Amino acid sequence: MLAGVPEQDLEDLGRKETPGVSTLINTYNEGSLHAALKLRYAGDDGELEVPVDGYIVDIVRDGLLIEVQTASFSSMRRKLGALVESHPVLLVHPVPQRTWIVKAPKPDAPAGTPDAKPSRRLSPKRGSVLTLFDELVSFPTLMAHPNFSIDVVLTLEDQLRHYDRRRAWRRKGWVIDDRVLLEVVETQRFSDPADFLSLLPDDLPPRFTTADLANLLRLPRRLAQRMAYCLRELDLIHELSRSGRGVVYGRGEE
Repeated sequence: MLAGVPEQDLEDLGRKETPGVSTLINTYNEGSLHAALKLRYAGDDGELEVPVDGYIVDIVRDGLLIEVQTASFSSMRRKLGALVESHPVLLVHPVPQRTWIVKAPKPDAPAGTPDAKPSRRLSPKRGSVLTLFDELVSFPTLMAHPNFSIDVVLTLEDQLRHYDRRRAWRRKGWVIDDRVLLEVVETQRFSDPADFLSLLPDDLPPRFTTADLANLLRLPRRLAQRMAYCLRELDLIHELSRSGRGVVYGRGEE
């Protein structure tokens, strides 16, 4: 199951669009991470915030349209689908390989207590290139378009938080304010569906389930399901059968 959705119904993922999303964007509320990556990709000769075909594009450089997306891909589906019909498009997606959580002093905390001082700690969570599939479910088949490619940028980041007891109950009142780029560790580009085959484990059996994929790649089952969904939509794997263990997949034309 994926968020309560049977695995066989995963084809519904990625077909939902966010209503009311404007085709025009601005930099008024632009985060630090987004701004830093824009400058990095623009270089000395790139243009920022350029109108193209009714949309505002983050960067235009040597004829290439570059969009930096630090959050969900779902709001980008219509825009990217339109732009690739006439232009080469590169989507830049940062994934924090390691994150330091930086907390501002807690309001009204008694003087001398730990909460009265700013803090910084390393999060135990680690990101990888495979984290891309959490978002690619929004439009996996776009990868098959010859004008589309994705850069997954592995980063080291500071995540800035402040305390507000009325919000962010899942983080016990700590609200994320910003993500700050500390370092780019690695960038991996995917320009063709076949590029994703390198992400499959070498010891993956000819017939496998998402449980096998999760175990071999040490992924949460949910992420393995999303990865399998994307690869299936791109005809890199296909469904062989269904059993009590779930959908059984095979590679290529087997």
